Amino acid sequence: MTYGSDHVEMPPVENWLTDWDWLDDQWGENAIEIWNSVREQCPVATTERYGRAFMPVTMEAVAAVANDTEHFSSIWVNVGRPDAPRRPAPPITSDPPEHHGHRRLLLPAFSPKNVAPLEEDLRQFCRTLIAELDGADAADAAAQFSQHIPVHGICKLTGLPEEDADLFRDWIYRNFQFGPRDNAVRLAVATEMKEYVDRLLNDRLATPQDDMLTMIANAEIDGEAVDWDLKVGYINLLIIAGIDTTWSAIGSGLWHFAQHPDQVERLVAADNGDLLWNTATEEVLRYYAPVTMARKVVGDTEVGGCPVHAGDQMLLTFPAANHDPAAFENPDVFDMDRLNNRHVAFGLGIHRCVGSNLARLECTVAFQEWLRAFPNYALDTSKPTTWANGQIRGPRIIPVLLNR
Repeated sequence: MTYGSDHVEMPPVENWLTDWDWLDDQWGENAIEIWNSVREQCPVATTERYGRAFMPVTMEAVAAVANDTEHFSSIWVNVGRPDAPRRPAPPITSDPPEHHGHRRLLLPAFSPKNVAPLEEDLRQFCRTLIAELDGADAADAAAQFSQHIPVHGICKLTGLPEEDADLFRDWIYRNFQFGPRDNAVRLAVATEMKEYVDRLLNDRLATPQDDMLTMIANAEIDGEAVDWDLKVGYINLLIIAGIDTTWSAIGSGLWHFAQHPDQVERLVAADNGDLLWNTATEEVLRYYAPVTMARKVVGDTEVGGCPVHAGDQMLLTFPAANHDPAAFENPDVFDMDRLNNRHVAFGLGIHRCVGSNLARLECTVAFQEWLRAFPNYALDTSKPTTWANGQIRGPRIIPVLLNR
């Protein structure tokens, strides 16, 4: 396809096997049905909408791509226009051998030891959000609850200014909803974020604090100073990947539980330390995994029997792999008691999410506090739930009746 302007429009998808589009309006709410339909026909779908791109939908094919760094590069982590401006956000946009140093730099901050002390603060923050609904009969569980929790968590962990939460959410919305089809939007967001992060890092160099931002501002790998643009990329990644992903998972869980009062009853009856809360959170992550990544093909090979060539794009549909009957028994059944739940919501291979400990904690605490406060809540069926399409899938508006 030839792109003659910053913005391009795409027609609705009619055949998901040969013309898929993760930005299509059908994707957000119907993705599971789409993946299952494709899988019944072929392990890999294709499209020419953004250049030649492929979408594996089986665990075997997804894992093969995720674990093959020889033929698939992470320099592109989303499927979009080949002429789109792209900037580094290590470690997810880095390949071996550089990747190891970037990951090693960030990983300690997200260790269980560092994340666990945030639990009580997150719990109190959730209660504050719930208290703001005092006297209300209805709410938007996304805009008034789930979207705020990961912002608070990542700011507490890193030192990002929480007063800029609305700015972070605006960048996320524009970047994922409009950026893949509009180069002007993508460039504008990237420029705004760089100017903002430049100021943050320069401030930490001038006035060091005991936080992750200061560590990044002074970062070295193996005794060598990290390039400034890579430092900016670290912070961009924390803002983008540390917020939208988890709020989508929390929102999906709240949307689900609003329709399953029997499951809510079981959870509320369990102590916070009960295994059921952990298995329920893991099942939300499996069933409603929000994140889909991508790779650029850098060497001719095949995926699921389908030849792919250097220059092609490859969508890594981790959520589709989580619904593969070859990998999970009854994958389209939401089973809160599912054990040995080896889902891939946090990815596979060397790029597995560094923030998984924080995400799990935020999800579990959010579910516990919301369900205990509103055990009888339900979807407000007079209003639509709206879903985000694209790289991070999840509900953006969740109208609920609180039914106190």
